[in-house]
Amino acid sequence: MESGTPGERDSGGAHRSATRRPALYAAVTAVALLIGAVAVGTHVRPQDRPRNAASRATTTPATASPSATASGGGTRGGGGMERVGRQKTQAPASSSPASSSPPPSAAALTAALTDALDAVADGADGQFSAAVLDTGSAAGAVYGDGAYVTASIVKVDILAALLLQAQDAGRQLTAQERSYATVMIQKSDNGAATALWQEIGGAAGLDAANKRLGLTETHGGQSGRWGLTQTTAADQLTLLRAVFATGTEGGKAALSEPSRAYIQQLMGQIADDQTWGVSAAADDAAGTRLKNGWLPRSATGLWVVNSIGRVTAQGRTYLVAVLSNGHKDMDTGVALVESAARAAVGVF
Repeated sequence: MESGTPGERDSGGAHRSATRRPALYAAVTAVALLIGAVAVGTHVRPQDRPRNAASRATTTPATASPSATASGGGTRGGGGMERVGRQKTQAPASSSPASSSPPPSAAALTAALTDALDAVADGADGQFSAAVLDTGSAAGAVYGDGAYVTASIVKVDILAALLLQAQDAGRQLTAQERSYATVMIQKSDNGAATALWQEIGGAAGLDAANKRLGLTETHGGQSGRWGLTQTTAADQLTLLRAVFATGTEGGKAALSEPSRAYIQQLMGQIADDQTWGVSAAADDAAGTRLKNGWLPRSATGLWVVNSIGRVTAQGRTYLVAVLSNGHKDMDTGVALVESAARAAVGVF
């Protein structure tokens, strides 16, 4: 996110620190994961962004229209569009189908996730929380339960709220709305996010939509500061489940299939300088869907770095959310978020 934008730069409001308290839920179709809002990840042009990053961890369970001019560049690399996800050397395939292995027990998964993410947290600057779900087995876990500001990941939540309101009105998005949505998600454009934030009714509109989506710990930012929306990793996982239709019947019913497909499409066309984050856990770039958020806090100068999305690894598909804060610079935060995502997915 760019400094000085309505959603990103704040006036020093404190946010709750995250305690490292692992909590696992055994995910059965009848059990709902509550996950939260999207983060606001504004573009900071490479030449303007401090060479640093933020992140530290704790864990918990349509066609795009031409885009308007973005208000900023991305964090890394060029500004082109590409299929989200990094091309990686694939690990040797398992001799048996991934689906043949039964999911680990809740106790085993809890212990494994705790060990894996405690190792990531040891010596890291800042703090983090993470949530992961294996969509095939419905096994999931959450590490840490603290609240974090969303930064630009809230843009996914803003779009979900807009689509819910359009569904209620029995209409399609207008050309202008689609243009805003495209650059808001693909390029993390702050001006577009502000326009759509106002259209959905600000914090009240976001909170109303989140109630329908099943988010219980996400609260819209006040005074137009959408980037300071408060959320948890568990709530972000709930949001992802609504977008990717893996949540409760109520959550799946909230967003229509065309609405879900539209959000997924945009999350799969992220600007190539913003494809860092939970995508680091993927070994199949084609299946990655992503939204990142990053911003320096004005009172401390420390960075918030968040990433949410869907990744495919070893033939399995995962929904992953990693939230972090307290980083000395952005690059440090990105490195931590990516390490946490890889470690969390590696537990399954």
